[in-house]
Amino acid sequence: MSQEPEDVKPKLNLNIGHDGTQITVKVKANMKFAKIFAAAEQRFGKEPGTFKFTYDGARVQPTDTPGDLGMEDGDQIDAHLEQIGGGLWPEMES
Repeated sequence: MSQEPEDVKPKLNLNIGHDGTQITVKVKANMKFAKIFAAAEQRFGKEPGTFKFTYDGARVQPTDTPGDLGMEDGDQIDAHLEQIGGGLWPEMES
């Protein structure tokens, strides 16, 4: 008697690159990126919220899933340092 597999969802290997270093994470298509981001930041040795992530040039939101974005096995996500601020410095007097 054979048993039916329990709702086996295929896993994807996603590559996440930052500053010349690349890691691979294995995820389910319905996994929220918030969890994926946390794992990536931990593996890069960064604090939570350090990075913003992009896929094909578009920002990936924590509530998105790989399935929402139509990702396939081996796709690349880029991690960029989150930049806050950007105000102008006052002119310095000589």
